Amino acid sequence: MVIISINLDYKKSKVKASYKSLYIRNDLIEQVEEIAKKNNTSFNNIIVNMIEYCVKENNTP
Repeated sequence: MVIISINLDYKKSKVKASYKSLYIRNDLIEQVEEIAKKNNTSFNNIIVNMIEYCVKENNTP
């Protein structure tokens, strides 16, 4: 199991964003919802932070 350290930035400034829909397995949704609940933040914030983390890691030499 890989532990990912995600910075949950609660005070993000508003930036231009677009709407996208995703199909996510129910078990994964439940896991992300639990993470969001434990961190007093939204499901969306967790997903966006995970994506940002992965993109940053992928672009790091």
